[in-house]
Amino acid sequence: MSASWTHLTGTLIRGHQVASRPSAAYPYSSLEKQKPYFKTLGLDLYPYFNGTLNISIAPLEFEMMKPEFTFPLVEWTDLHPPETFSFSKCTVKFKGTEYAGWVYYPHPETKKTHFQNSSLIEVIAYEIADIHYGDTLEIEVNPLEIRVKQGSSE
Repeated sequence: MSASWTHLTGTLIRGHQVASRPSAAYPYSSLEKQKPYFKTLGLDLYPYFNGTLNISIAPLEFEMMKPEFTFPLVEWTDLHPPETFSFSKCTVKFKGTEYAGWVYYPHPETKKTHFQNSSLIEVIAYEIADIHYGDTLEIEVNPLEIRVKQGSSE
């Protein structure tokens, strides 16, 4: 892990479970369907686990500032309008092992379903054995690409 990156501790929580498997919303894994589009645009996610880690960093929040990749209005499904996605490299650490990954950020202004709050970081990473909901893990993000701040007290 890089000393200049932002170190966060989070908790693995259950997501909408549409990235990793068919669901009521999609008859397929959304991430599996998106990967060919992302590869064509310059980001090969095929080596990574076909799902996302939903990491709560509450009470902190994050904001995607200048991600390494932004793919505007990707037409990956005919079930809803195109979506914009951004990606920023990250590292996940669990039980002493580091896993390379990407913060996966479907832009809320183009993602009409499955709203995620700004305390939840979605990560695509290499498969992590024996990880369970409720587990604590560390994530390291690039402060030039992702801003972390104290959450609002709404």
